Amino acid sequence: MNQRRYWLETLGCPKNEVDSAKLVGQLLADGYVEADEPSEADLVVVNTCAFIEAAREESIETVLSLAEQRTDGSRLVVTGCMAERYGQELADALPEVDLVAGFGVSLTATPATRVSLGAKPDTRAEPTLLDLPRSLPAGPVAYVKAAEGCDRRCGFCAIPSFRGDQRSRSAPSILAEVEGLVAGGTKEIVLIAQDLASWGLDRRAVGDEGPLEILDLGPDAPLQPLPSLVKALSDAAERIRLLYLYPSGLTQGLIEAILATGVPYFDLSLQHASARHLRRMRRWGSAERFMERIDAIRAAEPTATFRSSFILGYPGETEEDHDELLAFLDEAQLDWAGFFPFSPEQGTYAADLDDQVPTELALERLREASERQDAITLQRREALVGQNREVLVDSPGTARSSGEAPDIDGIIVVPDSVPVGSLLSVTITESLGFDLVGEPVL
Repeated sequence: MNQRRYWLETLGCPKNEVDSAKLVGQLLADGYVEADEPSEADLVVVNTCAFIEAAREESIETVLSLAEQRTDGSRLVVTGCMAERYGQELADALPEVDLVAGFGVSLTATPATRVSLGAKPDTRAEPTLLDLPRSLPAGPVAYVKAAEGCDRRCGFCAIPSFRGDQRSRSAPSILAEVEGLVAGGTKEIVLIAQDLASWGLDRRAVGDEGPLEILDLGPDAPLQPLPSLVKALSDAAERIRLLYLYPSGLTQGLIEAILATGVPYFDLSLQHASARHLRRMRRWGSAERFMERIDAIRAAEPTATFRSSFILGYPGETEEDHDELLAFLDEAQLDWAGFFPFSPEQGTYAADLDDQVPTELALERLREASERQDAITLQRREALVGQNREVLVDSPGTARSSGEAPDIDGIIVVPDSVPVGSLLSVTITESLGFDLVGEPVL
């Protein structure tokens, strides 16, 4: 009897990669094996992204492409953010799809309808997908999701509408997953969530079983549980990297915990620098507050790396706001930054606001900010030439130091002969723009 085969296509951010690892674990448990090509699969799955319009367009194009590639008799399943957000609308628009499956819904069962989103008794994120066992990755780096959903209501973001409010995993479940990955050869753990700095805050309420019982950090846990989790994980893995930190959650305790890991990488979700404009975005902060934190970190660790993301063209953005952002980029000297045009998302606070910024103007501002930041990044990369860095080899000839997150930042080119998974010291000998060249220290 031939084994059933699956093909899984993942789109979007690293959080989706984690979800896909969980889905693969579920498929393997159901008796499926991975196919070499979509055309050879009995089950074709697309884990979609719905963050902005460009991501939705890519998801639709991928679904249609795989519909053409699949063999007769195979099933095509769409899951992920687009499935959860659009459900029946997506099924009606794509008759090629056999099942639109929400978070945690079985991909292999045949439900009575083409749309299966699962019950949602409240606004808390569904725990099902978080708690599934995952397939172990074959590489030296792995993403681990600490929580699902978000309790914040930023003006531009639709994530809470389909991911729900925050639901944190317990510390023991996260630690157990990390220990399993490390036992399988993983050297770097990238901890992620929609709002990672708030991990555990949704599970701190005192209940019938006592304070912090679900979180399992003990009754003496601090007001912000994340630093304690980071310490526990850093004892288990060679490298711990944190992504997606809301800036107001960057407390002194969290800063110290991150620095103690030996990976002084700070991924801060800033989105803008103008205090007035951030209030319009329903977010915390200002250029002055951001610089206070950045300066304090650099004073404690001069080699610290900073990444952020920014939205251009959110309703009400003025030329003065934009100039404040450019001035902040010059002062902050971030190592990495991403820039995105505002996308009016259905159901969000900002979708119907007055003072919408024309698309052409938003893109012009985006180009100006991107060019400004690219020059800064290139200069900071060039300044690393001559320095020694410890790197992790991800694949033949490709490595990263603490200053490069996987998949989103530059790389360090090393000799192909260095074994994958090695941690070694290199001297940076050349800058290739965003990428660097490293020679092993003998």
